[in-house]
Amino acid sequence: MSLSNRRRALIFANIMLSCIATTIMATALTTALPPIVADLGITIQTGQWLTSGYSLAMGIVMPLTAFLITRFPTKPLYLAGAALFIVGSLICVSPVPFAVIMVGRVIQACGNGLLMSMAQVVLMTIYPDNRGTIMGWYGLAVGVTPVIAPTLSGLMVDAFGWRSIFYLVIAVMAVSLIAACLAFDNVLKTSRRSFDVLSFAVSIVAFGGVTLGVGNIGSMPFVSTTVLLPLVLGIAASVWFVMLQLKRERPFLDVRILRNRGFALSVIGSMLLYFAMMGSSVMLPLYVQTIKGGSASMAGLVSMPGSLAMAVISPMTGRLYDRFGVKRLFLIGGICLTLSNLCMGLLPLAASIWVAGTINVARSLAIGCLMMPLVTWGTSCAGEGRLADANALLTALRTIAGAIGQAVFVGMMTALAASAHSGGMDLAAADMRGLNLTFLAMGTCAVPLIIIPLVFLRADRNV
Repeated sequence: MSLSNRRRALIFANIMLSCIATTIMATALTTALPPIVADLGITIQTGQWLTSGYSLAMGIVMPLTAFLITRFPTKPLYLAGAALFIVGSLICVSPVPFAVIMVGRVIQACGNGLLMSMAQVVLMTIYPDNRGTIMGWYGLAVGVTPVIAPTLSGLMVDAFGWRSIFYLVIAVMAVSLIAACLAFDNVLKTSRRSFDVLSFAVSIVAFGGVTLGVGNIGSMPFVSTTVLLPLVLGIAASVWFVMLQLKRERPFLDVRILRNRGFALSVIGSMLLYFAMMGSSVMLPLYVQTIKGGSASMAGLVSMPGSLAMAVISPMTGRLYDRFGVKRLFLIGGICLTLSNLCMGLLPLAASIWVAGTINVARSLAIGCLMMPLVTWGTSCAGEGRLADANALLTALRTIAGAIGQAVFVGMMTALAASAHSGGMDLAAADMRGLNLTFLAMGTCAVPLIIIPLVFLRADRNV
């Protein structure tokens, strides 16, 4: 449908506000994790599921969003996503046990998954001529907010307690919900189609099983049922899910898009980015608070230089993408992410926490260069008629990769630190050794982000 510039601007502003509120909750609890663990009487590995479980739930709901976006009108669906997020947040601030808070986080994640998928498809639809630029500004919200969130949450946790984070987000999302009632329009095309219950059920087992199985590797033996059973079920369900979609005339989620070389490479790049990025988002606050003995506020302030770098680079990368394509941004981002992780892997215990803050600037630049350009490039490669499926598939897979990365790297750091401590190291040195080796592993995982643009994009003139 045709929209005036004013209406497009209002929709864009509302999407930005909603995404800032929802994205805060993706990483804000990383800084608040030590106080939450102490308050609820749980372990760090259990507590980290407040963030990795959130990502897991988002990843599971993403395939469903492709169906919902093409089946139901845009405005009521968007309002439903915002309402779900608010309900989940209200559960989390209630004086309830950890298990109930996790239910609230899952409801939050369902709302966020719906809002995030819709946001990207809506923006690419209403701004068809300058997608790179508009997604660069959108990236400022979804990219900068996770970096600013630890700073903000650290200050709020020290001043008002960890539940204050939820109160802030509820207030912002309530304003966004009211504004959406006035600003939004039904901008996406819909069609009548039946809901494929079997495919959706299999997708839950596939995404959930793989993430749970891999996530438990850090705390359980590989041959245990808590690792092997969900992992085997997840892999088997993934194969079944793909076979189901290939047989369907109108698939629940069109996995055939992965045959497109550009889209497949963007998915691989996004998954590698999130795998390394979400792990390091937990490591930095743990380093400042657990190893260096700093406060939650200090952990947030250490992230501040990276936040500023992200705020500068995100809109620029959108314009650079429109002008030069994705290859140069891909390469620069891969180099920055790899080097930042390797530098943290070599950081000595005696180093100032501000050295880690400086290294985090390179990590933030990498996120800015990779996150939205990869989404824009990948969905553009998929074609106009497949925007919803491409966006859902890419976002689901990268979110699952982030959940796996967070669980794996927290488990790895814990296991390596415990091994070093049992070998005679004092506690701080053992924790630092675990952190160093974990960051070196992250750096190794980021190396393919350098190889892909150098090797696989060489012959493509349009990237």
